[in-house]
Amino acid sequence: MMRARTDCADLVARGSIRINRQPTVKPHAKLRVGDVLTIAIQGAVRVLRVAGLAGRRGPAAEARRLYIDVGDADAGCGDVNDVSATSCIGADSSAYRAP
Repeated sequence: MMRARTDCADLVARGSIRINRQPTVKPHAKLRVGDVLTIAIQGAVRVLRVAGLAGRRGPAAEARRLYIDVGDADAGCGDVNDVSATSCIGADSSAYRAP
């Protein structure tokens, strides 16, 4: 996604990153396995689920194994319209009531 931590901090400052559908204003926000990141970048929106946490900083190839692109239909993540597949909030939440 981004090569430098300062680039990520800039995205947070612009309001381009949400954690579990909540905007974050902290570049140092703590992530947990299962959290869902929504990132508006380069005119597109990516939705990623945290699959693991690294013990140290490493190469990009290692970092890519730490998240699942929920928007990627070939990743076997199920239907992205299924609330349970894209969020840690329950399907019975009032935020997901059908119109």
